[in-house]
Amino acid sequence: MKYECKTISKSVVDIIQKEKGSKFIGYAYYVRNEGDVKKRLEEIKSIHPSATHHCYAYRLGFAGKKYRANDDGEPNGTAGLPIYNQLLSFDYTFTLVVVVRYYGGTKLGVSGLIKAYKNCAEETLQNAKTKILEKKERHLLVFPYSSQGDAMRIIDRYNGDMLTQSYMAECEIEVEVSKRKSKEFLEHLEAFQDIEIYECD
Repeated sequence: MKYECKTISKSVVDIIQKEKGSKFIGYAYYVRNEGDVKKRLEEIKSIHPSATHHCYAYRLGFAGKKYRANDDGEPNGTAGLPIYNQLLSFDYTFTLVVVVRYYGGTKLGVSGLIKAYKNCAEETLQNAKTKILEKKERHLLVFPYSSQGDAMRIIDRYNGDMLTQSYMAECEIEVEVSKRKSKEFLEHLEAFQDIEIYECD
């Protein structure tokens, strides 16, 4: 199982390259899901409504198994795939790269298009800063006030992030911990019979 992956820490915008009159503009975004991808593509199209093509590729998931490459009207395999190959080369996932093209009147040919889209995507990702994402797991802990100290010590020991806290008749804490440490974290909690553990979606 893959517990961590590489993505970009900040959006990269307006990386411009020119080739025989055509202008290529590169963008890279951190995206969590296909909904994020759709929003970013709509945003790009609103910024560049008169562009000839809006070509893109993305990878999602810690292993990058969900992906798509789109040529947006360019000859098959000349735009989306070269962009996608740069995502593979940089080993980025949860990342969308869009290359916008304004046609300049001179055809570049298949090899020229592949090179242009590849180069623009490559320079765009070269301008990105890398962030390591760690796979997390969420659990809801329910316990009496008398067990609060024990629960807090274990949460702290495993660097858990407390997302929500409720103190009514009992304490309820939604906590997020590293997937890598999750099994050990739960084993420590289960040693305390008063602490109930529920897995969150």
